[in-house]
This record gives sequence, C-alpha cells and structure tokens, in this order.
Amino acid sequence: MIPIFHSDANPQLMNVTLHKAALEDIPTLRLFEQGLIRDERPFDPTIRPDPVHYYDLEALVADPNTHFLMAWVDQKAVASGYATQKTPRHYLDHTAYAYFGFMYTLPEYRGYGINGRIVEALKQWALGQGLHEMRLTVYPGNQPALRAYEKVGFSPHLLEMRLREKEANSDGTPEPSIE
Repeated sequence: MIPIFHSDANPQLMNVTLHKAALEDIPTLRLFEQGLIRDERPFDPTIRPDPVHYYDLEALVADPNTHFLMAWVDQKAVASGYATQKTPRHYLDHTAYAYFGFMYTLPEYRGYGINGRIVEALKQWALGQGLHEMRLTVYPGNQPALRAYEKVGFSPHLLEMRLREKEANSDGTPEPSIE
C-alpha cells in the first residue's frame, strides 16, 4: 500500500498501481475521454456538441512511440495519461520531445497525487527514450490542472490566443454587431 495524502490533510491509504493501457481498456478509456471533454467544455467554446472524441485510442494504445498508462486503485481504473514522441518546430533547440496528453483522473480520486504518479512515470519513460523536453497543453483558466502540473515541475510557456469573427450573411455582407 502506498500512502497518499489528500489535500484536506486526512491521510488515505490506497493501493495505487500503474499499468500500461491495453486494447481491452478501451471502453474505460472512452468513459475517461468523455469525462475529460466534459471537464474542458467550460474552457473551450469551440468543442463540438456531443458526440465528440479527442483521441484515436486504439492507435495510441498500439503505438510503439507512445507510453499510455492507467492508474488503478485496488481493481478500479481511476486515471490515465500518455506520453508520445513528437517532432518540434524546426527552429527549436531540440529535435524531439515528449508530449503528455489524456491526463484524466476520476473526480472522486482527484487531490490524492495520482496524476503526479502518472506524470512521474511518464517523465521516466521520456528520459529513457532520450527525450529531455516534455510538454503538455492546459487551458489557462483551469487552475486546478495548472497547479497540479506546476507541482510536478512544468511551467507555463506559451499562451495560444484566438479570435473568431462573426460569419457573413448569405449575401456576403458581415453580420451586424450589436454592442
């Protein structure tokens, strides 16, 4: 058993194990994916209405350049995350990096350090692949996620900004703005 301390300072003893995701885990991962989409919708008005999927889970699980982990408490899957090797923009000082994605923990298991365990294991995998640059994306308004990633060593790097103009009418004239 691994002691994990919840943020309310009441110690909880959980048997947390990490396993590489397998094709038979896809149904659980699909549920996690929908939870992730639900959690991210408030931060991104451009996510399409349901049904929507972020990932080709079968391809990620089978990809030899991806390390896809799931965390289990006793016999229950409670969290996931993967690292995959990517090629950066040509002008950067590294030739490859590890991208971390699908970082999801069931709501009732958040705050126990499980995501940190997954990130640490993914970091070790990345280093073993010779990938010393590691990146992930997070919505700037998602303060709990930002704090969790900063706690394990990540720091903000680049903020992507967006602008969406109103669509034109069928005759090509811009939609009038009401202000």
